[in-house]
This record gives sequence, structure tokens and C-alpha cells, in this order.
Amino acid sequence: MIHDINFPHSLSGLSLDHYLARGWFRMGHTIFTTHLIYLEEEFFPVYWLRIRLYDLHWGKRQRVIQRINSAFEVRCTALLLTEEMDDLYERYRQSVDFATSPGLIDYLFNGRLHQVFDTRMIEVRHEGKLIAAGIFDKGARSIAGIINFFDPAYAKFSLGKYLMLLKAEWAKENGHLYYYPGYLAVGFKKFDYKLWLQRSATEYFDPHAQLWLPAINNRIGF
Repeated sequence: MIHDINFPHSLSGLSLDHYLARGWFRMGHTIFTTHLIYLEEEFFPVYWLRIRLYDLHWGKRQRVIQRINSAFEVRCTALLLTEEMDDLYERYRQSVDFATSPGLIDYLFNGRLHQVFDTRMIEVRHEGKLIAAGIFDKGARSIAGIINFFDPAYAKFSLGKYLMLLKAEWAKENGHLYYYPGYLAVGFKKFDYKLWLQRSATEYFDPHAQLWLPAINNRIGF
């Protein structure tokens, strides 16, 4: 459910930072906010998350993910949609147990190739084959994670988590302060992976107080 929505023709990095800091997020060509979502015939309260990159440090779980994926090749570039990307997304879409857009152009651009955001992608390859991709929007001092998808044949490598880690690494190395991975729905466990990087460096947006509060030992119940 959308609480509020804007339709920008273009958006600067500073403007994206401003929207993200107020609990808004990109959806297709729009930028929106919501405090409630309807999933599986039930309403769930949602809270937007952000990770303080300056407080982020890898622990044992993150180092394990780095180690098991160390043989793969990684590259970050400006977004370029290709047949290879579309094929990977389709394999991923067919493997998941939730509804998602029928194609990447629909997911990212509502079917229209007009670029509003400064969008980047991280490719993960195994012996030249594209096995995972993570897409994010770049602001002036923050990034917003848009989607991660991977070849289901490589599910044992936890590539979704690896892509979160790679996005955070890229953002830190390029001087960004915050990584916004999207929202968490209280009581709907499928989104809990967004707390995986480091809960103590993660904050959630309280829409009533209009404040970012620590995710660790929170009063919300996640």
C-alpha cells in the first residue's frame, strides 16, 4: 500500500539522499513511501531501514560469505540491461515463491527506458558466466539497494547476502555514509535478511516521530 508517491522526471544525488532520509524509496520511475503492506491476505506494518556504513564491520558470518564466494569475479558498472541479464532474472523469477515483475524493464522502469536515477549494477561471474546481479541507486552520500537476483543453481552460495555485502563495500570505498536496503515488515520473516549485515549498525525509520532509531533492542518487535 502506497502512503504517498512522487513522479520525478529526474532526480539529483542530493535529492535522492533527502528522500531516503525521510523514509521514501524508489519504485520503477516513482519514489514513494508507505507504512503498511498487504501480503498473503494480511496487513503488516513496515519500517524503512538504513545501515550506517561508518559503523559497519564484518563479523564471522560476513567473512564466511566472502570466503565461499572468493573464486567469483566481481565488477561494478553503470546499469546496462542485456539479454544475459534478462535471462538471469527470468531464471531467478521462476525459482522464487513470491510475485515479482515479469521482466527487469518492468521492475526498474515501469516498461519505459527513461532513466530517472543514477543506477549502478554489480555483476558476479563464475568462469565468465553471469550468476548474480545486484542493482542500486547512487545518491550523493548514500545508496539504495533496489534488487538482487541470482542463478538458482548457485543458491548454496548465499549470493543475495553476498550482493548486499558487495554493495556496502562499494559504498564505503566510495565515501558514502548510508546504505538503504529497503523496508522490513514486522511479522513477515521473508524480509528479515535485510538485518543480516550488522544489526548494531542498522537503524529503522519511525514514521510518527520522523526519526531514525537503532534496530538493536528496538521496541517494534523485529
